[in-house]
Amino acid sequence: MTQYMFMLFDDESWHEATESDWMEGMQAHRAFAEAVAAAGATVLDANALEHTRTATTVRNPGGSEGPLTTDGPFIETKEAIGGYYVIEARDLDQALELAATCPSPIVEVRPVLDTSGNADTRGA
Repeated sequence: MTQYMFMLFDDESWHEATESDWMEGMQAHRAFAEAVAAAGATVLDANALEHTRTATTVRNPGGSEGPLTTDGPFIETKEAIGGYYVIEARDLDQALELAATCPSPIVEVRPVLDTSGNADTRGA
């Protein structure tokens, strides 16, 4: 089994959702987690993220100037990463099938790089 990060992109209007809309969204995510388990995969971790206005970006160009810290992500986009799942799936095909059922409108799927051993597994 391989681990995959599902990064969930959406506009941030859900931060202003009514309580009933919020509960409906959370139920959709619970149903997704149940569907993942029913497919024989595993949700290893998942969280929603606070609004991007709470973000801080640290850029570390190296050299003597040290890191630069700024408020916000400063990305010119209407969508932001609103949450994530880490899922253990049989293979990429299964991960993509599961991502297609996720209640987020945009899901970026990436294999998690195994850095536990000495072998170079990049791009494997």
